Amino acid sequence: MKFLHLADLHVGKVVNGFAMLDEQRYIFSQIVECVRVEKPDAVLIAGDVYDRPVPGADAVVLFDEFLTDLAETGVTVMLVSGNHDSPERLSFASRLLRDRRLYLCGTRSGAPLCVPLDDEYGDVCFWLMPFIKPAFLRSDADADHLHDHIHIESYFDAFDAVLSRADIDYSRRNVLVSHQFFISAGIDPLRSDSEMNPVGGLDAIDASLISGFDYAALGHLHMAQKVGKDSVRYAGSPLKYSFSEWRREKTMTMVEIRQKGDVTITALPLKPRHDMRVIKGRISDLLDESVVSQGDRYDYIHVILTDDSEIIDPMDKIRAAYPHVMSMESDNARSQAMFAAAMPEGGALAASSPYDLFSEFFLQFSGRAMSDTQSRIVRELLEAGEVQ
Repeated sequence: MKFLHLADLHVGKVVNGFAMLDEQRYIFSQIVECVRVEKPDAVLIAGDVYDRPVPGADAVVLFDEFLTDLAETGVTVMLVSGNHDSPERLSFASRLLRDRRLYLCGTRSGAPLCVPLDDEYGDVCFWLMPFIKPAFLRSDADADHLHDHIHIESYFDAFDAVLSRADIDYSRRNVLVSHQFFISAGIDPLRSDSEMNPVGGLDAIDASLISGFDYAALGHLHMAQKVGKDSVRYAGSPLKYSFSEWRREKTMTMVEIRQKGDVTITALPLKPRHDMRVIKGRISDLLDESVVSQGDRYDYIHVILTDDSEIIDPMDKIRAAYPHVMSMESDNARSQAMFAAAMPEGGALAASSPYDLFSEFFLQFSGRAMSDTQSRIVRELLEAGEVQ
């Protein structure tokens, strides 16, 4: 049984004011071509199909094109909703689409959905688990009836409760498709700035709960990585959505399961239409054609200027050479002095309030203090518990 593991497409995402639809269309064409060449039995998409619960019309059209192209290859497609998706919208026409071997599992109803596929070794059951929160189950009409012995407080409790509704024979081959935050004890996962990071990791679930699966196809973290063991994996997003990933290469994960316990995992490269990168130096050097021509001038750029003198309209100057500049900061004697003067000394740092720390961070990277409007927004977020 051979399948392609994808996740965190975030169709319709906008990064620093730049729409990613054309970049996503380019990368989707690579994925479809890979399916045509490699001929997997299934494509798994582990959540966060869209970037927001109510996606724009262009995003819906693009994902429709992607699904149609995949369906035309004859491959079986299975997807689950993520924390960015609207489960009901993602499940639209799902029962009709199963006749085309498209399994869109946005909403949860009782036990996880099992999609069996067979090969020369027998059946493989793919268990589809949409994103869940403890609150989902506490309001579930049948939760008390089926699991009155379970007190659902944590994400672990919620996932365990749903998983226990499935009659899983772990002596056979099973694959989980899930969009949750699984961690392995004692190992810090690789995180990206483009992810939602709940305060204190309250959504974390110990991966020991899913250790019985032959492979766990996970979504949620944007950097491809294993969780403890090789067969429990995040596919990562197919594109870079923040500069925290600019040095990393993107991949898609091809998995082959033969007999029970015989699993092969291969990372296949994905090449973006325009990459995301950081450039640093004096503005005169960065604008020199010999420097500009060293890379794709249409890449998405974060600029770090090292000039000590004041520059008038530096963004306009840089953008004339690099049209897709997303952000800019200064790293020079003046900015370092401003940061040093703003930073509290010694134990005062620990005593600073979250608002003060953020104000200092904002001053360091922008070179100016927050406006009254920005200050009000930050205070409101802190009071609401959205920022810690």
